Amino acid sequence: MTEPLLSATSLRTGFGSQVVLHGMDFEAARGEVTGVFGLNGAGKSVLLKTLAGVVPLWSGTIVLEGRRVEGTPPEKRVEMGMAHVPQGRQVFRSLSVEQNLRVGGTVLRKRDRRSYAEALEEVYAMFPQLAAKRRQAAGSLSGGQQAMLAVGRVLVARPRVVLIDEPSAGLSPAVVEELLGMLLDVRARGVTMVLVEQNVGFGLRLSDTAFLLQRGTVVHKGPAAELDSEKLAYHLGVGRLLGGRPGRRDKRVPLRR
Repeated sequence: MTEPLLSATSLRTGFGSQVVLHGMDFEAARGEVTGVFGLNGAGKSVLLKTLAGVVPLWSGTIVLEGRRVEGTPPEKRVEMGMAHVPQGRQVFRSLSVEQNLRVGGTVLRKRDRRSYAEALEEVYAMFPQLAAKRRQAAGSLSGGQQAMLAVGRVLVARPRVVLIDEPSAGLSPAVVEELLGMLLDVRARGVTMVLVEQNVGFGLRLSDTAFLLQRGTVVHKGPAAELDSEKLAYHLGVGRLLGGRPGRRDKRVPLRR
C-alpha cells in the first residue's frame, strides 16, 4: 500500500473549552483529490486550518511526506510544500494579479528565480484569464476569477499538497461550472488536493476519496464514486438533492442551488 502524502492521527483541537476535532484520523493520497464533507459545524474548516498550522493542535500527529510537521508554524509548512487556500479566497484586492502571484511565490522566488519564472508561466498557461488581466487589480476581478487567482497564487509555489476551503462559496451556478473545469484541469496535472466543500455535488465531481464528518469525527471514508444517495442522506441529509449517482464526475450531477 502506498504511503499517503499527507496523514494525520488522533487530531484533537478546538477553541477554549470547546472541542471541535475529537481524535480524528485523516489521510490524502499523492496525486489525488480528497474531499471532506459535512454539515455546518462538523469541523471541516478547522481540520484544514489545523493541517495548515493556523489552528493549534492540542494533541495528535501530522505527517507530510514522512516528516512530522505538527508544532511548526504555518510559514514553515509552506516552505515544506503545504499550501492553504482559505475560505473567501482573500486575494490582495489592491495589488495586481501578478503581484498577488508574486506574493504566493515568495519562497520559490528566493530559492530559485528561474523555477519561479517557469512556475508563473505555468499558472498563466493554466488560467489564461489571469494572464490577460495580469496588470489588473485583483479587486476588480469577478468572483470566479478571484477564485482562480487564489488557487493560482498557491500553485506558483509548486506545493506538494494544496488545502482548499469552500472554493465554490458565493459563486453563481455558471461560475461554479467554470471553476469546476479549472480544478479538474489542476487535478489532471497530478496536483494533490484536500478539498473542503459544503456543495456536495460539486465536491464529489472532483474527489477521488471522500471523508464525511459529523461533530469533529469521521463517520465515513471511501472512494467518492461509491458514495450513494442513501449514505449521503444518512450522514449529511443531502442525498435526495443529488438526484442520481453522486460520485460521477460529469455534468449530470446537479449542483446545490
